[in-house]
Amino acid sequence: QVQLVESGGGSVRPGGSLTLSCAVSGFKVGYYAIGWFRQAPGKEREGLACISSTDGRPYYEGSVKGRFTISSNNAKDTLYLQMDDLKLEDTAVYYCAANGYCTGYVGPASMFDHWGQGTQVTVAS
Repeated sequence: QVQLVESGGGSVRPGGSLTLSCAVSGFKVGYYAIGWFRQAPGKEREGLACISSTDGRPYYEGSVKGRFTISSNNAKDTLYLQMDDLKLEDTAVYYCAANGYCTGYVGPASMFDHWGQGTQVTVAS
């Protein structure tokens, strides 16, 4: 049974940093493509970054490239998203997801099969 559990969300000031974690069970990190998405009220779920299961490399959506860093620790069965220089528009529920398209770019949310419960990130002064 695949399970993804996010943690690390919270409130931060603009320009601040936050690291999200996703504890993975049911498969070893690296077996499936795995990534991070977010969804703000009234907006569609947006892919942010993913790690390919074929080449093992990270891919980023253009709006967060240079500010967000995706990484994984296979021994810890954990996926991470390091978020730096946070902006008001980064406020959203953040999700980790697995078994989707991550070949050169982050595929749409509809292509990912497994999802965590989400964790709220609020950027406010």
